[in-house]
Amino acid sequence: MTTETMENNETTSAPAVRDESPFMAAPFRGKNAFWRYFIGAIAPFLVSNIIGAIPIGIVIISHTLDGSPLPQKGGMPDFELMGIDLNLGLALMLFPFILSFFTMVWIIRPLHNRSFGTVINGGRKVRWGRMMFSAFVWIAISAVWLLYSVRNDPGNFTINNTTGTLLILAALSVFLIPFQAGFEEVLFRGYLMQGFAVLSRNRWVPIVATSVLFGLMHSLNPEVQKYGFLTMIPQYVFFGLVFAVLTMLDDGIELAIGAHAANNIFLSVFLTHKDSALQTPALYEQKEIFPWQEFAGLVMMSVVFVAIMAIVYRWRDISRLYARVTVSDTVDV
Repeated sequence: MTTETMENNETTSAPAVRDESPFMAAPFRGKNAFWRYFIGAIAPFLVSNIIGAIPIGIVIISHTLDGSPLPQKGGMPDFELMGIDLNLGLALMLFPFILSFFTMVWIIRPLHNRSFGTVINGGRKVRWGRMMFSAFVWIAISAVWLLYSVRNDPGNFTINNTTGTLLILAALSVFLIPFQAGFEEVLFRGYLMQGFAVLSRNRWVPIVATSVLFGLMHSLNPEVQKYGFLTMIPQYVFFGLVFAVLTMLDDGIELAIGAHAANNIFLSVFLTHKDSALQTPALYEQKEIFPWQEFAGLVMMSVVFVAIMAIVYRWRDISRLYARVTVSDTVDV
């Protein structure tokens, strides 16, 4: 079979997708060979780790030219011991994600012959209102949980920062973290979820597969090094499941982006601890982490959050979480 014939078979125009959502139908109207998804998933990481790592690489080299060892915390550079402003350190850590995000924006059309918007919600207008509402609700729930935690165990929390750097941190977080969260949601709940739907022709496989991969991606985080793989990875997998459920029920990733960005912004600005992946001059510092207690809190917060979204957006059809994706037998994926 020639390359031209393979490409033609790969892109059957407007395949018959019956009773399906725009988000789930979108990938079947593009090019879906496995090698395309392999390149699409790897390219953002190559860009972020080669080009995106240049600024932080320069900083690290400049601090080790005299032969002194690199200060580390949980396997990551310890900016505080290096004498680097933590806000600058945050920007250095988030810069690669900006490149990853725009790599995803650029690569979808040439690789899959469909628009970037199809990865968001099937090609409709971006539902910014959903994104903002999701972020607001998650921040409100997180604030209630933090206040409860501080009142329940006041000795475990100390005021860490009340200077003007907190305002700078808030501005940086609001501007930069949405790129980090947005990239992860576009990759896992958008791009790969659609890819697994093409592969499996159902919904539950994409939910499970992307959640596990999302958890494994965080396996090098300092928290995992400190508290153990089997303790921390289930929490990341669960968070991935929550975002995946939101995506399937709402037919797009806007709610997931909003909640994910809000979670990371809130933690960046209001709460830090010595083993946090985000080293920031946050308002509070938590002295001791109790992983399973934190996991229980995450489960409760997530249940409340999903319930609010379900009520507000009137989700009724839970078969969106497990139903088959029915397409024409002639579609070559």
